Formats: sequence, structure tokens, C-alpha cells
Amino acid sequence: MKLLYSIQKYDVFMFTWLINARLYGALTKASRYLSKTGDGQLYLVIIGLLYWCSGIESPCLQAILLAFLIERPVYFVLKNSLKRNRPEAALINFHSIITPSDKFSFPSGHTSAAFMMATVLGHYFPALMIPLYCWATLVGCSRVILGVHFPTDIVVGVILGLSAAFFSLGQI
Repeated sequence: MKLLYSIQKYDVFMFTWLINARLYGALTKASRYLSKTGDGQLYLVIIGLLYWCSGIESPCLQAILLAFLIERPVYFVLKNSLKRNRPEAALINFHSIITPSDKFSFPSGHTSAAFMMATVLGHYFPALMIPLYCWATLVGCSRVILGVHFPTDIVVGVILGLSAAFFSLGQI
């Protein structure tokens, strides 16, 4: 229990430091756009394009669908069993920039899905791997900047997304 308290204390410290950083105002607008790219519509467009170009036989499409079939239920179970409050509910006098789509914060679903997509797409399109991982990292960071996640929510989202992707690619 002491370990969890220490992690929570560090998490709140890092979150507060970031929110109070001088660049926070400038980052907010960009973060809104970055966060929206992880809302899910982009994933549907990619899935549609893969289906249109190669049909259901596309190994990349199959890997994405399998990864989502693993990642989304695990994400949902974790989020709704652990029930970690979002920063706005956990911190006194703090208000997030955006209104999140659900009540709990752990793990970050945006980050999880972004890293899952970056990993699968990067596997099939290696030239895009670095830009995809940069994008996924920025999606995760945007969720903290917007005040809807603590840093550890992002870290666990990364782990969940990578795990689902590696499993769907047959690398676990």
C-alpha cells in the first residue's frame, strides 16, 4: 500500500509540474488537436482504406482487428475495475481543459490505441515507424496536458497498446 501511495504522490507531483509549466498555454491548443486524432475516427479510416485496398485478406488489417479485439476489452475491464479518478475529481481546485468521455482515468485508452496502431502499422510500413511512435507519444502527452490523465495512466496505456499489438503480430 505504501508503494501505491508513493506512486500516486509522484504522479500528482509530475502532473502538477506539467500543468504549471510556462509552456502549458501554448501546448493546450496543439494538445486538443493531437488528442482528437486518437478519438477513433482515424482508426476507422485506416481500417477502411486497408479493406478497400487489400480486402479482409490484408495481414495488416487482420493484425489491427485482432489487436483491437484484445486491447479494448482489457482496457475496459482495467478502467472499470480499478476506477481511478481523473485529475479533476482527484485534485482540489483543478479543472481539466476538456470533458473526458468517461469517469475513470487508468489506463489511458487514447494512448493504448495510439501505441497499438503505431506498432502494427510500423510493423507493416517500417518507414513510418518513427513518425507513428512520435505521434502516439504526443497523443499520450496531450491527454496529460489537457488534464484528463495522470502520467502513470499514459505509461500503462503504452504497455497495454504495445502488448496487444505484439500479441496480434505473433511476437508474444
